[in-house]
Parts: sequence; structure tokens; C-alpha cells
Amino acid sequence: MDLRLTDRVLIVTGGARGLGRASAEALVGEGARVVLSGRSQESLDEAVRALDDSAGRQAAVAVVADNAERETPARLLAAAHDTWGRVDGALISVGGPPKGPVSTITDEQWSAAFESVFLGAVRLAREVGAALASGGALGLVLSSSVRAPLPEMAISNGLRPGLAMVAKTLADELGPRGVRVNGLLPGRIATDRVAELDASTGDPEEARRAAEATIPLGRYGEPAEFGAVAAFLLSPAASFLTGVMLPVDGGLLRSL
Repeated sequence: MDLRLTDRVLIVTGGARGLGRASAEALVGEGARVVLSGRSQESLDEAVRALDDSAGRQAAVAVVADNAERETPARLLAAAHDTWGRVDGALISVGGPPKGPVSTITDEQWSAAFESVFLGAVRLAREVGAALASGGALGLVLSSSVRAPLPEMAISNGLRPGLAMVAKTLADELGPRGVRVNGLLPGRIATDRVAELDASTGDPEEARRAAEATIPLGRYGEPAEFGAVAAFLLSPAASFLTGVMLPVDGGLLRSL
């Protein structure tokens, strides 16, 4: 299938590693150009080099930025317009908050996570969405915790369902302009973040075996599998999909 992404320009936050990097690779592989953001200049530079080399052209630029910073949306939009004169959408990767139960998460941890995980994502979606023309698309990388709580992940369980409802509301607001907004709900994808969560149990191999036993496909997903779904959802090939919260989880979620 031709996703019709050639020369389209997408912002990818958290694009230097994990699900953001995998999504950037899929987008560039389909002919798109990407503006990556992250907090490490070194990892962003490596990502840009790799993406440019794989494409055989200038396919990526990078901006060191934190989602929680108020000026981040304007800086990312400026990078897209200054480099390629357009922006067609964004994949907003919402970072992983600290692990812990409700009973031990402090007010300070909730406040910090709200600024970065919730408000930062809302601000990016609002500002980038306002800049998109008809045919533009936003994707929010959320979590399976949108539909079912994860053990020891109180902050994720508390904030991500709210972000999903914000995304659906924004889909209603931007739909008349021809701009789509969707969410992706990754389950257990084999990223460094999931490896860290497994390691935090004290027995990462057993944690992975136990998690895989709950997944109908019997394994963790590969980042590239997630990236392919993200690229499709942001592409014109998905032009009649909006307000969707799409699980990418190997069947983990049992709810409809």
C-alpha cells in the first residue's frame, strides 16, 4: 500500500529512541521528512544521521526540547517551516511517568508528571493542530492504561485516560477543518522503557514471561511493528479515521 507520505513533514517528539524513533524510521521509509525532538543532543544527532543515511537524502532535523516547556510547540513548528516550508502532522510521544502505587506517589510527582505527561501533550496537540491545514493529522502515543489500569503505574493510570478524552474532543473540534486526531495504545513493546519496567521487578526474565502469558500473540511487540501502525495512522491512507484509540498490543486488552 502506498501511504502517500512522500515529502510530507511530520513532527515526532521523543523521536531519538523507543517508539518515537521506530515511528520516525517508518515515516522516513515511506518518503516523509521528520522534525525530531528530545532532551539529548547526542542521541538526536545520531538519529538524524541514521535517518538521513537510510533515506539517502536530508530526511530529518532535530530540536532539543522538553514537552513540558511552553515554547516547545512554536520551536518545532518553526523548525519544520524553516527547513521544509510546511508541516503536515505530528506524533506526540507522551513520556513514561515514575512507577509506583497511588499510596506512595507524592504530590510533587503528580504535579511534575501533570506538567510533562499531560499538559505538555495537550499544549503540543493544541498548538500544532491549530497550524495544520486540511489533510493534517495528529497522533498521541498513550498506553494500554487508557482502557485498563497497569499494576504499580498510578500516574499513567490517572493521566493517560484523560489525554485520550482530550484527543477525542480535539478530533471533534478539528474535524470540520479536515484535520484528524487519533491515539495509539501500545502494550508491551520491546523498548528500553519496558525493559526498565521489567528490571524494576527484580527478575526481568520472569516479568517478561508473565507478561507474555497475558498476550494472545505470546510475545512482546517489536518497535518497528508499532512504527508501521503510527505511520499508517498519520498518513492520507487513514483519511477517514479520527477520534480512534487504537491498541497496538498483540491482543493484550480484553475490552472492546
